[in-house]
Amino acid sequence: MGLVTPAKIDEFSNNNFPRYSPEEIEILKTKYTPEQMSALEAGEAAIDPKDLTIQGRIRRDPYKMLYLDDFSKIYPIIDKRPKTNKTLPHPQARFMDDDEVAEDMNERLLNLIPKDVNFEGMPRDEVEKVLRERVDLGFEESKYFLEPQTLKPTNGPTQSAVAPHLGKKLPGVEGMFKAEIDPADEGLDDQGIYQDLKKRTGLRVKEILELKVRVLVVRYVHNQTRLGKIRRAWVLAIAGNENGRLGIGEAKSVEYIVASQKAKLLAVQNLQPIRRYEDRTIYGNVKAKVGATVVEIEARPPGFGLRASHRFFELFRHVGIHDIAARMPRGRNPMNSVKACVKALLSQKDPEEIAIGRGKKLVDVRKVYYGGKVY
Repeated sequence: MGLVTPAKIDEFSNNNFPRYSPEEIEILKTKYTPEQMSALEAGEAAIDPKDLTIQGRIRRDPYKMLYLDDFSKIYPIIDKRPKTNKTLPHPQARFMDDDEVAEDMNERLLNLIPKDVNFEGMPRDEVEKVLRERVDLGFEESKYFLEPQTLKPTNGPTQSAVAPHLGKKLPGVEGMFKAEIDPADEGLDDQGIYQDLKKRTGLRVKEILELKVRVLVVRYVHNQTRLGKIRRAWVLAIAGNENGRLGIGEAKSVEYIVASQKAKLLAVQNLQPIRRYEDRTIYGNVKAKVGATVVEIEARPPGFGLRASHRFFELFRHVGIHDIAARMPRGRNPMNSVKACVKALLSQKDPEEIAIGRGKKLVDVRKVYYGGKVY
Protein backbone atom coordinates (compact mmCIF):
# COMPACT_ATOMS: atom_id res chain seq x y z
CA MET A 1 0.00 0.00 0.00
CA GLY A 2 3.02 2.30 0.28
CA LEU A 3 2.44 3.14 3.97
CA VAL A 4 6.12 3.69 4.74
CA THR A 5 6.04 7.19 6.21
CA PRO A 6 3.95 8.75 9.01
CA ALA A 7 2.46 11.20 6.52
CA LYS A 8 1.20 8.36 4.31
CA ILE A 9 -0.26 6.58 7.34
CA ASP A 10 -2.13 9.72 8.45
CA GLU A 11 -3.41 10.32 4.91
CA PHE A 12 -4.71 6.75 4.59
CA SER A 13 -6.32 6.90 8.05
CA ASN A 14 -8.13 10.17 7.32
CA ASN A 15 -9.42 8.91 3.96
CA ASN A 16 -10.64 5.50 5.13
CA PHE A 17 -11.55 6.13 8.78
CA PRO A 18 -12.68 9.77 8.98
CA ARG A 19 -14.09 11.13 12.24
CA TYR A 20 -17.55 12.64 12.51
CA SER A 21 -17.81 16.18 11.20
CA PRO A 22 -19.69 18.86 13.23
CA GLU A 23 -22.62 18.63 10.80
CA GLU A 24 -22.84 14.83 11.27
CA ILE A 25 -22.71 15.23 15.05
CA GLU A 26 -25.64 17.64 14.94
CA ILE A 27 -27.63 15.16 12.85
CA LEU A 28 -26.84 12.37 15.33
CA LYS A 29 -28.00 14.52 18.26
CA THR A 30 -31.45 14.69 16.69
CA LYS A 31 -31.69 10.86 16.64
CA TYR A 32 -29.97 9.85 19.89
CA THR A 33 -30.29 10.86 23.53
CA PRO A 34 -27.45 12.69 25.35
CA GLU A 35 -26.47 9.43 27.10
CA GLN A 36 -26.25 7.62 23.77
CA MET A 37 -24.22 10.45 22.25
CA SER A 38 -21.77 10.19 25.16
CA ALA A 39 -21.37 6.47 24.47
CA LEU A 40 -20.77 7.10 20.74
CA GLU A 41 -18.15 9.76 21.46
CA ALA A 42 -16.42 7.49 23.98
CA GLY A 43 -16.32 4.69 21.45
CA GLU A 44 -14.88 6.98 18.76
CA ALA A 45 -12.21 8.24 21.14
CA ALA A 46 -11.24 4.70 22.24
CA ILE A 47 -10.38 3.57 18.69
CA ASP A 48 -7.32 5.10 17.07
CA PRO A 49 -7.55 5.18 13.23
CA LYS A 50 -3.79 4.53 13.06
CA ASP A 51 -4.29 1.16 14.75
CA LEU A 52 -6.87 0.20 12.12
CA THR A 53 -4.46 1.30 9.39
CA ILE A 54 -1.39 -0.53 10.69
CA GLN A 55 -2.94 -3.63 12.24
CA GLY A 56 -6.07 -3.99 10.12
CA ARG A 57 -6.33 -6.01 6.92
CA ILE A 58 -8.77 -4.43 4.48
CA ARG A 59 -9.49 -6.55 1.41
CA ARG A 60 -9.84 -4.88 -1.96
CA ASP A 61 -10.88 -7.91 -4.05
CA PRO A 62 -14.41 -8.18 -5.49
CA TYR A 63 -15.30 -11.02 -3.08
CA LYS A 64 -14.62 -9.05 0.09
CA MET A 65 -17.08 -9.02 2.97
CA LEU A 66 -18.67 -5.72 3.94
CA TYR A 67 -16.75 -5.19 7.16
CA LEU A 68 -17.24 -1.41 7.12
CA ASP A 69 -20.95 -1.46 6.43
CA ASP A 70 -24.00 0.65 7.18
CA PHE A 71 -25.81 -0.82 10.17
CA SER A 72 -29.07 0.72 8.99
CA LYS A 73 -29.12 -1.78 6.10
CA ILE A 74 -29.61 -5.56 6.22
CA TYR A 75 -27.28 -7.78 4.19
CA PRO A 76 -28.69 -11.32 3.79
CA ILE A 77 -25.20 -12.87 3.64
CA ILE A 78 -24.09 -11.82 7.13
CA ASP A 79 -27.25 -10.51 8.84
CA LYS A 80 -30.09 -12.53 10.28
CA ARG A 81 -33.47 -12.31 8.63
CA PRO A 82 -35.72 -9.92 10.61
CA LYS A 83 -38.83 -11.33 12.20
CA THR A 84 -41.91 -10.46 10.20
CA ASN A 85 -44.43 -11.41 12.88
CA LYS A 86 -44.28 -8.68 15.53
CA THR A 87 -47.69 -9.34 17.07
CA LEU A 88 -47.92 -10.52 20.65
CA PRO A 89 -49.06 -14.10 21.30
CA HIS A 90 -52.71 -14.68 22.02
CA PRO A 91 -53.38 -14.59 25.77
CA GLN A 92 -55.53 -17.75 25.56
CA ALA A 93 -53.20 -19.75 23.30
CA ARG A 94 -53.05 -23.48 24.06
CA PHE A 95 -51.66 -26.65 22.53
CA MET A 96 -53.93 -28.39 20.01
CA ASP A 97 -55.26 -31.84 20.78
CA ASP A 98 -55.05 -34.84 18.41
CA ASP A 99 -58.31 -34.05 16.59
CA GLU A 100 -57.31 -30.43 16.01
CA VAL A 101 -53.86 -31.47 14.75
CA ALA A 102 -55.47 -33.88 12.25
CA GLU A 103 -57.94 -31.18 11.16
CA ASP A 104 -55.10 -28.68 10.69
CA MET A 105 -53.11 -31.20 8.62
CA ASN A 106 -56.16 -31.94 6.46
CA GLU A 107 -56.74 -28.23 5.88
CA ARG A 108 -53.12 -27.63 4.86
CA LEU A 109 -53.25 -30.58 2.44
CA LEU A 110 -56.46 -29.26 0.89
CA ASN A 111 -54.86 -25.83 0.42
CA LEU A 112 -52.17 -27.43 -1.77
CA ILE A 113 -54.69 -28.94 -4.21
CA PRO A 114 -55.72 -26.61 -7.08
CA LYS A 115 -59.33 -25.50 -6.73
CA ASP A 116 -59.96 -24.91 -10.45
CA VAL A 117 -59.34 -28.54 -11.51
CA ASN A 118 -61.99 -31.28 -11.39
CA PHE A 119 -60.22 -34.51 -10.40
CA GLU A 120 -63.35 -36.67 -10.47
CA GLY A 121 -62.97 -39.49 -12.97
CA MET A 122 -59.45 -38.34 -13.98
CA PRO A 123 -56.86 -41.13 -14.49
CA ARG A 124 -54.13 -41.47 -11.89
CA ASP A 125 -51.38 -40.44 -14.35
CA GLU A 126 -53.23 -37.23 -15.20
CA VAL A 127 -53.77 -36.45 -11.50
CA GLU A 128 -50.06 -36.89 -10.75
CA LYS A 129 -49.15 -34.71 -13.74
CA VAL A 130 -51.46 -31.87 -12.63
CA LEU A 131 -50.22 -32.00 -9.03
CA ARG A 132 -46.60 -32.04 -10.20
CA GLU A 133 -47.14 -28.92 -12.33
CA ARG A 134 -49.47 -26.97 -10.05
CA VAL A 135 -48.37 -27.73 -6.48
CA ASP A 136 -45.59 -25.29 -5.58
CA LEU A 137 -43.97 -26.59 -2.38
CA GLY A 138 -40.30 -25.85 -1.87
CA PHE A 139 -37.88 -28.61 -0.94
CA GLU A 140 -36.82 -26.96 2.31
CA GLU A 141 -40.40 -26.14 3.22
CA SER A 142 -41.49 -29.71 2.61
CA LYS A 143 -39.06 -30.89 5.31
CA TYR A 144 -41.03 -28.95 7.90
CA PHE A 145 -44.45 -29.76 6.50
CA LEU A 146 -45.06 -32.24 9.31
CA GLU A 147 -43.99 -29.67 11.94
CA PRO A 148 -46.77 -27.05 11.79
CA GLN A 149 -47.82 -24.58 14.47
CA THR A 150 -48.96 -26.38 17.61
CA LEU A 151 -50.85 -23.60 19.37
CA LYS A 152 -54.44 -22.51 18.96
CA PRO A 153 -55.69 -19.80 18.75
CA THR A 154 -52.83 -17.58 17.55
CA ASN A 155 -52.49 -14.05 16.21
CA GLY A 156 -50.65 -15.24 13.13
CA PRO A 157 -48.12 -17.80 11.92
CA THR A 158 -45.59 -18.97 14.47
CA GLN A 159 -41.90 -18.27 13.97
CA SER A 160 -40.16 -20.82 11.77
CA ALA A 161 -36.58 -21.58 10.77
CA VAL A 162 -37.68 -22.23 7.19
CA ALA A 163 -36.26 -19.70 4.74
CA PRO A 164 -38.63 -18.54 2.00
CA HIS A 165 -38.13 -20.70 -1.09
CA LEU A 166 -37.86 -19.37 -4.61
CA GLY A 167 -40.77 -21.40 -5.96
CA LYS A 168 -41.44 -22.53 -9.50
CA LYS A 169 -42.68 -19.23 -10.91
CA LEU A 170 -39.93 -16.79 -10.00
CA PRO A 171 -40.17 -13.76 -12.35
CA GLY A 172 -37.26 -13.60 -14.76
CA VAL A 173 -36.08 -17.14 -13.96
CA GLU A 174 -39.15 -19.22 -14.75
CA GLY A 175 -38.46 -21.87 -17.37
CA MET A 176 -34.74 -21.06 -17.71
CA PHE A 177 -33.21 -23.87 -15.67
CA LYS A 178 -35.15 -26.99 -16.64
CA ALA A 179 -33.41 -30.31 -17.14
CA GLU A 180 -33.64 -31.64 -20.68
CA ILE A 181 -36.12 -34.52 -20.80
CA ASP A 182 -35.87 -37.03 -23.64
CA PRO A 183 -39.34 -38.10 -24.83
CA ALA A 184 -37.91 -41.55 -25.61
CA ASP A 185 -37.39 -42.12 -21.86
CA GLU A 186 -41.16 -42.40 -21.38
CA GLY A 187 -40.98 -40.41 -18.14
CA LEU A 188 -38.56 -42.86 -16.46
CA ASP A 189 -35.78 -40.31 -15.96
CA ASP A 190 -37.30 -36.88 -15.39
CA GLN A 191 -34.45 -35.94 -13.02
CA GLY A 192 -31.78 -36.63 -15.64
CA ILE A 193 -29.81 -39.18 -13.59
CA TYR A 194 -29.14 -41.55 -16.49
CA GLN A 195 -28.71 -39.06 -19.34
CA ASP A 196 -24.90 -39.05 -19.22
CA LEU A 197 -24.87 -42.85 -18.85
CA LYS A 198 -27.07 -43.15 -21.95
CA LYS A 199 -24.46 -41.28 -24.01
CA ARG A 200 -21.61 -43.41 -22.68
CA THR A 201 -23.22 -46.83 -23.10
CA GLY A 202 -25.80 -46.36 -25.85
CA LEU A 203 -28.45 -48.02 -23.72
CA ARG A 204 -31.95 -46.71 -23.22
CA VAL A 205 -33.21 -45.74 -19.78
CA LYS A 206 -35.62 -48.68 -19.80
CA GLU A 207 -32.74 -51.08 -20.54
CA ILE A 208 -30.62 -49.52 -17.77
CA LEU A 209 -33.40 -49.92 -15.22
CA GLU A 210 -33.88 -53.57 -16.22
CA LEU A 211 -30.28 -54.39 -15.24
CA LYS A 212 -29.67 -56.03 -11.86
CA VAL A 213 -27.56 -53.72 -9.69
CA ARG A 214 -26.37 -54.43 -6.15
CA VAL A 215 -23.92 -52.99 -3.60
CA LEU A 216 -21.50 -55.68 -2.40
CA VAL A 217 -18.86 -53.94 -0.28
CA VAL A 218 -19.10 -50.80 1.89
CA ARG A 219 -16.17 -49.35 3.83
CA TYR A 220 -15.83 -46.16 5.85
CA VAL A 221 -12.54 -44.27 5.82
CA HIS A 222 -11.64 -41.52 8.33
CA ASN A 223 -9.24 -38.77 7.33
CA GLN A 224 -7.69 -37.03 10.35
CA THR A 225 -7.45 -33.25 9.85
CA ARG A 226 -6.97 -30.29 12.16
CA LEU A 227 -10.77 -29.89 12.17
CA GLY A 228 -11.31 -33.48 13.29
CA LYS A 229 -12.01 -36.77 11.55
CA ILE A 230 -13.61 -36.48 8.12
CA ARG A 231 -15.59 -39.63 7.38
CA ARG A 232 -16.03 -40.87 3.82
CA ALA A 233 -17.82 -43.89 2.42
CA TRP A 234 -16.26 -46.28 -0.13
CA VAL A 235 -18.75 -48.40 -2.08
CA LEU A 236 -18.24 -51.24 -4.56
CA ALA A 237 -21.26 -52.23 -6.65
CA ILE A 238 -21.91 -54.76 -9.41
CA ALA A 239 -24.32 -54.77 -12.34
CA GLY A 240 -25.41 -57.57 -14.67
CA ASN A 241 -28.15 -58.62 -17.03
CA GLU A 242 -28.18 -62.29 -15.89
CA ASN A 243 -27.25 -63.23 -19.44
CA GLY A 244 -23.48 -63.07 -19.73
CA ARG A 245 -22.65 -59.43 -18.94
CA LEU A 246 -21.08 -58.16 -15.73
CA GLY A 247 -19.59 -54.89 -14.52
CA ILE A 248 -18.19 -53.49 -11.28
CA GLY A 249 -17.89 -49.90 -10.10
CA GLU A 250 -16.35 -48.26 -7.07
CA ALA A 251 -16.82 -44.72 -5.77
CA LYS A 252 -16.13 -42.59 -2.70
CA SER A 253 -18.04 -39.69 -1.17
CA VAL A 254 -18.78 -38.07 2.17
CA GLU A 255 -22.40 -39.23 1.85
CA TYR A 256 -23.14 -42.94 1.46
CA ILE A 257 -26.12 -42.30 -0.85
CA VAL A 258 -23.95 -40.30 -3.28
CA ALA A 259 -21.18 -42.91 -3.28
CA SER A 260 -23.70 -45.72 -3.81
CA GLN A 261 -25.34 -43.94 -6.76
CA LYS A 262 -21.96 -43.21 -8.39
CA ALA A 263 -20.78 -46.81 -7.92
CA LYS A 264 -23.96 -48.23 -9.46
CA LEU A 265 -23.70 -45.95 -12.50
CA LEU A 266 -20.03 -46.91 -12.98
CA ALA A 267 -20.93 -50.59 -12.71
CA VAL A 268 -23.46 -50.22 -15.52
CA GLN A 269 -20.91 -48.26 -17.57
CA ASN A 270 -18.25 -50.98 -17.11
CA LEU A 271 -20.38 -53.93 -18.31
CA GLN A 272 -18.27 -56.60 -20.02
CA PRO A 273 -19.13 -59.95 -21.65
CA ILE A 274 -18.35 -63.07 -19.63
CA ARG A 275 -17.83 -66.44 -21.37
CA ARG A 276 -20.27 -69.13 -20.27
CA TYR A 277 -20.31 -72.80 -21.20
CA GLU A 278 -23.86 -73.90 -22.09
CA ASP A 279 -25.09 -70.64 -20.51
CA ARG A 280 -24.72 -72.16 -17.02
CA THR A 281 -21.02 -72.50 -16.04
CA ILE A 282 -17.50 -71.50 -17.11
CA TYR A 283 -14.89 -73.08 -19.38
CA GLY A 284 -12.67 -75.23 -17.17
CA ASN A 285 -10.97 -73.99 -14.02
CA VAL A 286 -9.62 -70.45 -13.58
CA LYS A 287 -7.56 -68.75 -10.90
CA ALA A 288 -6.79 -65.10 -10.16
CA LYS A 289 -4.89 -63.15 -7.50
CA VAL A 290 -5.38 -59.56 -6.30
CA GLY A 291 -3.17 -58.45 -3.44
CA ALA A 292 -2.98 -61.34 -0.98
CA THR A 293 -6.36 -62.77 -2.03
CA VAL A 294 -6.45 -65.82 -4.31
CA VAL A 295 -9.71 -66.99 -5.89
CA GLU A 296 -10.12 -70.41 -7.54
CA ILE A 297 -13.22 -71.09 -9.64
CA GLU A 298 -14.12 -74.51 -11.04
CA ALA A 299 -16.76 -75.57 -13.58
CA ARG A 300 -19.39 -78.02 -12.41
CA PRO A 301 -21.99 -80.34 -14.06
CA PRO A 302 -25.66 -79.44 -14.49
CA GLY A 303 -27.65 -79.26 -11.28
CA PHE A 304 -24.62 -78.63 -9.07
CA GLY A 305 -25.75 -75.13 -8.11
CA LEU A 306 -23.79 -72.17 -6.78
CA ARG A 307 -21.42 -73.18 -4.00
CA ALA A 308 -19.47 -70.08 -3.04
CA SER A 309 -19.38 -67.27 -0.50
CA HIS A 310 -22.22 -64.77 -0.38
CA ARG A 311 -20.41 -62.13 -2.47
CA PHE A 312 -19.43 -64.65 -5.16
CA PHE A 313 -22.99 -65.98 -5.09
CA GLU A 314 -24.32 -62.53 -6.05
CA LEU A 315 -21.66 -62.13 -8.74
CA PHE A 316 -22.51 -65.45 -10.39
CA ARG A 317 -26.24 -64.81 -10.17
CA HIS A 318 -25.91 -61.38 -11.82
CA VAL A 319 -23.83 -62.77 -14.69
CA GLY A 320 -26.16 -65.75 -15.25
CA ILE A 321 -24.02 -68.68 -14.01
CA HIS A 322 -25.92 -71.50 -12.27
CA ASP A 323 -23.41 -74.35 -11.74
CA ILE A 324 -20.04 -73.43 -10.28
CA ALA A 325 -17.76 -73.82 -7.26
CA ALA A 326 -15.42 -71.14 -5.90
CA ARG A 327 -13.09 -70.92 -2.93
CA MET A 328 -10.43 -68.67 -1.45
CA PRO A 329 -7.38 -70.62 -0.18
CA ARG A 330 -5.94 -67.55 1.57
CA GLY A 331 -6.82 -63.91 2.01
CA ARG A 332 -10.50 -63.02 2.42
CA ASN A 333 -10.42 -59.27 1.94
CA PRO A 334 -13.92 -58.28 0.69
CA MET A 335 -12.72 -55.74 -1.86
CA ASN A 336 -9.90 -57.88 -3.25
CA SER A 337 -12.06 -61.02 -3.32
CA VAL A 338 -14.68 -59.38 -5.55
CA LYS A 339 -12.03 -57.93 -7.87
CA ALA A 340 -10.19 -61.26 -8.05
CA CYS A 341 -13.42 -63.13 -8.88
CA VAL A 342 -14.21 -60.76 -11.75
CA LYS A 343 -10.59 -61.00 -12.94
CA ALA A 344 -10.83 -64.79 -12.94
CA LEU A 345 -14.07 -64.79 -14.92
CA LEU A 346 -12.53 -62.48 -17.53
CA SER A 347 -9.40 -64.63 -17.80
CA GLN A 348 -11.19 -67.68 -19.23
CA LYS A 349 -9.59 -69.16 -22.33
CA ASP A 350 -11.84 -69.75 -25.30
CA PRO A 351 -11.51 -73.39 -26.49
CA GLU A 352 -12.16 -72.31 -30.07
CA GLU A 353 -9.15 -69.99 -29.98
CA ILE A 354 -6.97 -72.72 -28.49
CA ALA A 355 -8.07 -75.18 -31.20
CA ILE A 356 -7.33 -72.66 -33.96
CA GLY A 357 -3.92 -71.92 -32.47
CA ARG A 358 -3.05 -75.63 -32.38
CA GLY A 359 -4.53 -76.35 -35.79
CA LYS A 360 -6.96 -78.89 -34.36
CA LYS A 361 -10.66 -79.49 -34.76
CA LEU A 362 -12.71 -79.02 -31.59
CA VAL A 363 -15.68 -81.29 -30.87
CA ASP A 364 -17.88 -81.10 -27.76
CA VAL A 365 -18.25 -84.74 -26.71
CA ARG A 366 -21.28 -84.10 -24.50
CA LYS A 367 -23.21 -82.40 -27.30
CA VAL A 368 -22.34 -85.18 -29.75
CA TYR A 369 -23.27 -87.95 -27.30
CA TYR A 370 -26.58 -86.39 -26.24
CA GLY A 371 -27.46 -85.04 -29.68
CA GLY A 372 -27.11 -81.39 -28.61
CA LYS A 373 -29.71 -81.72 -25.81
CA VAL A 374 -27.43 -81.02 -22.87
CA TYR A 375 -29.10 -78.05 -21.19
